[in-house]
Amino acid sequence: VQLQASGGGLVQAGGFLRLSCEASGFTLNDYAIGWFRQAPGKERELVATISSDGGTTYANAVKGRFTIFRRNAEDAVYLQMNSLAPEDTAVYYCSTVVRGVRRWGQGTQVTVSS
Repeated sequence: VQLQASGGGLVQAGGFLRLSCEASGFTLNDYAIGWFRQAPGKERELVATISSDGGTTYANAVKGRFTIFRRNAEDAVYLQMNSLAPEDTAVYYCSTVVRGVRRWGQGTQVTVSS
């Protein structure tokens, strides 16, 4: 049971990135998925969630800029990040709970330059 996050990179302020989360060993479509991020020296924080039926929630800091969505045909969850700002710089993780155990992807670095 593994999660794989990808799509990070270096982007200028105002730019955009799309992160992807895929799974092996289970079907991502069946689970609620969360995107988290952790900036240097800070605690990991929840950015957005999507339920198995598509309901979404967002942290106030990203509302209106980030969109979480899933493509069931691809069994993947995405985080579209627009209007990126330097304070969005962090390692981003996707996560879910499978059989009572929280699973984390390995993280993907997002760096936003000013």
